[in-house]
Amino acid sequence: MLRNKSLSRWGFILASLIVISLILWNTYIFFSQLKENERAKMEIWAVAQEELAQSQEDEGSPISETALTIIRSNSSTPMILHTLKEDSYTGRNIDEEILDNEKDRKKKIEQFISEYKPLEVTYNDQVLSVIYFGNSPLINKLKYYPAALILIIFLFILAVYLFYKTSKSAEQNKLWAGMAKETAHQIGTPLSSLIGWTEILKSENVNPEYILEMEKDVSRLETITERFSKIGSMPKLERCDLVEETKATFQYLQKRTSKLIHFQLNIPEDPVFVQLNPQLFSWTIENLVKNGIDAMKGKGTITISIEENPKYALVHITDTGKGLTKSEFRRIFTPGHTTKKRGWGLGLSLAKRIIEEYHNGKIRVLKSVPNQGTIMEIALKTEN
Repeated sequence: MLRNKSLSRWGFILASLIVISLILWNTYIFFSQLKENERAKMEIWAVAQEELAQSQEDEGSPISETALTIIRSNSSTPMILHTLKEDSYTGRNIDEEILDNEKDRKKKIEQFISEYKPLEVTYNDQVLSVIYFGNSPLINKLKYYPAALILIIFLFILAVYLFYKTSKSAEQNKLWAGMAKETAHQIGTPLSSLIGWTEILKSENVNPEYILEMEKDVSRLETITERFSKIGSMPKLERCDLVEETKATFQYLQKRTSKLIHFQLNIPEDPVFVQLNPQLFSWTIENLVKNGIDAMKGKGTITISIEENPKYALVHITDTGKGLTKSEFRRIFTPGHTTKKRGWGLGLSLAKRIIEEYHNGKIRVLKSVPNQGTIMEIALKTEN
């Protein structure tokens, strides 16, 4: 199935290239024919000039009406006629100021020579004048037609690509949302059973400390279930103290993480209020902290700090791990991108979605130095 799709895609690309090549080739042939017709027209005009020159040399020799008509008919092709005997210049379909200015005239003649070979007007094997001529306005317009055509085709292909990419992204988002909701549904059944068993253990005179820890983990499972159930739908935001929510997540992670990880918390004493969904925000912090722990290979320092500026509250999660290269700063948020051998590449993409789509905030790699560590930043708009 995938192979057929790939072949169809390459077939479409190949067909498009063939069509583009045919259009460009036919445009080139059409353009060449127009230039040949232009030169043939000027050759006829040169013959008419020869007849005119002959009548001027042979006084009393009449010039035919046909020759006069041909000479007058040139209303589009720009040209300069250089009469050698008087060393004078006359022009048609060009600005008179160009003829009067020697520098501009030479420049225009050079342009004409680059477009067409000049024509000579002769009489009795003697060159009387030289005709310099260039492309008509129509040909000049057609000259840019292939470039315009390529641009249009490029924009069309770009539009198709963006549509395909957006459709694929929407399909992936729908898949992740479906998986998340199904996971929440599957966790719900054993979770209800665990709550029941906890109540039974309470009546069996089991050590209350054991039951308390079990209740904490059951509560944690409930939180995880609620998180997964919110993926794919717009969660409800409420006015929360960012300091307290961050502190609660910090304490939970600190208790359940290896003693080889040293935690540091730098938060302001005063509350910082933002619009927040506590469960999803906590999930984001967990993902960032766990990524930092993985980057440190289970040993190092995790620092969570909160700063505030006039518009945003900034949460910084710093690790002392292996760091990232510049090229990875954006790629790490792409679904499926992972540096772990058994990773799915979903944690940071979900974190980005939670912060940017659900909370209208920003998440980014603030700083990272290879073999020294990484600072991740979450920016949320503050409320007075």
